[in-house]
Amino acid sequence: MYGLDKTQLSALIILCLLVVLTLVEMGLSYWEDREYYKTRDTLTNIYLTSVTVVINLIVKGSTFVVLSVTYQYRLFQIHSVWLYWFVLIVAQDFLYWVLHYTGHYCRLFWAIHVTHHSSEHFNFTTGFRSTVFEPLYRVIFYLPLALMGFNALDILYAYLVTQFYGNLVHTQYKIPLPKWYGYIFVTPAHHRVHHASNIPYLDKNMGMVLILWDRLFGTFRDENLPEPVKYGLTKQPDDMGPVNIIFHEWKALVHDVKKAPGFKNKIGYLINPPGWSHDGSTQTAKVLQKEYEIQHITPLLEQKHSA
Repeated sequence: MYGLDKTQLSALIILCLLVVLTLVEMGLSYWEDREYYKTRDTLTNIYLTSVTVVINLIVKGSTFVVLSVTYQYRLFQIHSVWLYWFVLIVAQDFLYWVLHYTGHYCRLFWAIHVTHHSSEHFNFTTGFRSTVFEPLYRVIFYLPLALMGFNALDILYAYLVTQFYGNLVHTQYKIPLPKWYGYIFVTPAHHRVHHASNIPYLDKNMGMVLILWDRLFGTFRDENLPEPVKYGLTKQPDDMGPVNIIFHEWKALVHDVKKAPGFKNKIGYLINPPGWSHDGSTQTAKVLQKEYEIQHITPLLEQKHSA
């Protein structure tokens, strides 16, 4: 592949692998009549990732410049090649967890991230259902990597590798993995929980490669509910058209900010988690989960104890 640097060549290889895996999963789904894929949903996923690719290409230069300038002020440098790449991958994965957590617990960022969760299906193409405007601010979360002595090209390459793994866990097929693996790494079961709209599963399992961050910071949840996983949002938009699928939460956010009394409440809608309201008319996932536990889990425990 003449004329391609290592990042471009890796991106091409990864893209080809993902296309092949997607076609295999799609073929198996239709062959086994599992209905994991729907034509309109798949086309929407392709559309969203195409928009994201365009935005990535537009901001690629500025992202590289920002990381390169920050690299000039690096605090230290790791000279061991193996240690360099190990620390880079782990640190990048942690900072992605921070980015992802922010996308779920700050409504302003949720308005951007929500497109990735808007599908009621779950398959490899769901991984392509991109957070369209994330490339505009993602670099801010990765600036610590440059300060840690990692150059811009390697940071982008590490992101590419972890993103590839992140796409692989978007599947409903039950993959037999050793028990120890799920203590360390994100599995398809973990990520099915993440895409579920079942109340106990909301805002769980934010990791891309390592599930350790969720276990450490209290956002971990096993796929262990008696009812099946329901994918999508707690309230799906009525209009799933190409424009509304990107901007529907922005419209709702602007509406809530406009109607909120006082500056403090207006800011509250921007920075608090989705579901927060100044008058308690809607609830955050954490509040809904507490209510769910009182209504469903506590009675079962009391029944078991009395027996």
